[in-house]
Amino acid sequence: MTGTVETNSGTPDIETMRETIDELLDADTVPETLPPSADELADVTSLLRGYLDALMPVVEHAAARLPRNSVARYCALACVGDARRKLQLQPSPAPGADLAYARRLARALNALCDDYDKLRQAAS
Repeated sequence: MTGTVETNSGTPDIETMRETIDELLDADTVPETLPPSADELADVTSLLRGYLDALMPVVEHAAARLPRNSVARYCALACVGDARRKLQLQPSPAPGADLAYARRLARALNALCDDYDKLRQAAS
């Protein structure tokens, strides 16, 4: 796992972001996957937060270039808003809450990555 947020061309490194997402969300599809240790989870959560912080303005800017009545614009901005809300939350002290919080961040990042890809396609 790396902390790279952008490729050499200055565009977001969506592939690396998705690899980090998969580390947490694979457990949803492969039950025998072990959850990360507390230290690994803290590192992954920090990466997810950084990726969200980096990708939200990019998606927001790309969406702003679309017409106001565009469905893609509306969906992308809704995902940005959802990601911002999730970043403001903190995990509860309950057992397993840290992992659940990290997975919520991973799902929010996954949605933003999808929107980023859709907006890039719409722009080309």
